[in-house]
Amino acid sequence: MHAFRPLLRNSLFNLFAAALACAALLAPRAAGAEALLLIEADSGKVLQAESATIPWYPASVTKIMTAYVTLKAVKDGKLTLDTLLTVSPTAASQSPSKMGFRPGTQLTVDNALKMMMVKSANDMAVVLAEGIGGSIDGFSAMMNDTAKKLGMTQTSYVNPNGLPADGQITSARDLGILARSFLRDLPEYEYFVHIPAIRFGKRVTGNFNKLIGRYPGADGFKTGFICASGYNLVASATRNGRRLIAVVLGASSGTARAVKAAQLLERGFSQDNLSWLRPSLGTVDNLVPVDASPPNLRDDMCGGHRKRPASDDDDALIATNGGTTGSASATGGEAQVTFFAAGLQPPLMKASELMATAAASAEPVLVYTGPTRTGTALIAAVAADADQQATAKPRGKKSRVARKPDAADKPKDGSKDTKTAAAKPDTKPDAKSDTKSAAKPAGTKHAAAKPTAAKPDAAAKPAANAEQPKPAKPKAATKPAAKPANNS
Repeated sequence: MHAFRPLLRNSLFNLFAAALACAALLAPRAAGAEALLLIEADSGKVLQAESATIPWYPASVTKIMTAYVTLKAVKDGKLTLDTLLTVSPTAASQSPSKMGFRPGTQLTVDNALKMMMVKSANDMAVVLAEGIGGSIDGFSAMMNDTAKKLGMTQTSYVNPNGLPADGQITSARDLGILARSFLRDLPEYEYFVHIPAIRFGKRVTGNFNKLIGRYPGADGFKTGFICASGYNLVASATRNGRRLIAVVLGASSGTARAVKAAQLLERGFSQDNLSWLRPSLGTVDNLVPVDASPPNLRDDMCGGHRKRPASDDDDALIATNGGTTGSASATGGEAQVTFFAAGLQPPLMKASELMATAAASAEPVLVYTGPTRTGTALIAAVAADADQQATAKPRGKKSRVARKPDAADKPKDGSKDTKTAAAKPDTKPDAKSDTKSAAKPAGTKHAAAKPTAAKPDAAAKPAANAEQPKPAKPKAATKPAAKPANNS
């Protein structure tokens, strides 16, 4: 009997291990599921991985690849950062978040990249794609070819901005590979992934990556959100010459993904002295892909239970009085970031509190339309863009509702750092991005795609015109329209 006990123990252990493996495979399909990955940038060593090889919808972290392909073309001499690109009707018709420029507007590769990476401008991603690949399809083929060369075996692209598409798929593993490749292959252009804010005309837009300017050592990368994917974030940070990359997919809010990334990074930096206690997880390239369909989190992210429309700039879980307004799952069940080294130091600050603090002050980077300018010419260009914003607003509020709600999209992000102004702009861009929210203000909210729609609405309901210039009506109109869900 004693001889069979070791066999019995082994059998029970194997059954338990198999049960855990099955649970890990099924977990990403559960509500609130997340995929997490933490790696060393230099070596690719995996420090933590949870559902890291489950396919996922990338949303706007797609733009890391768009920037990679663009900057690789610049590095290879196929174009320069000063090359002028033109906004096409296709680019102008993209859903928010976007800059909202009219077709025919020209701007440089440099400015388009800055707008895309900080504001997550979907129209700028298409401007770059068409300027380099000739079309969205042509550029997507370049993206897929690049992904294959980099070893991103779970990734496929059909557009350059990450707006909802069944064929737009990646994984935490592949995003870790992409981030490493960006730092390795394009070190001279790394600046584009950690710009804290941009100023276009009079509007300032802060980076959606909440770690920048808050988490010590944070130095890069990109956020993303669509209803199906949840809140995604690729983030990097450097301390004492050691750089780590964290990937969070499927978080419940913009703040939750930042909190989770901060926790991952802190563990990586703090527990280095205990690495010999943990089993080796190998390198990111060697993680084994899982053959499955991406989880669709639409109901959880954008269902009717949300108090306000979901968007990439979601502050729903910002801490108040030392806590969060969300559940424990938003921070992985932990009350605070484990700021410790080998267990010798006590925790210093709750992660949610860290993310709720104001970002370190930084001068916004100027962006503008037209060719590259310096000195007084640059000042004049910025002033011209500001004047155009001011004069275009009243015109757009009357007969050209189509064009200027796009401009109204800018305050959404531009007022991101001014909390008192955030509520109103947030609802407008979101409303435009969702075809379902058009019940009442259809003419005004979808006029960006169909400029002629504004006139029938105005004719049928004269109050619609008053909605724009009169202060009483606009707010009534924006609130019903705030049901959307697909903002990248």
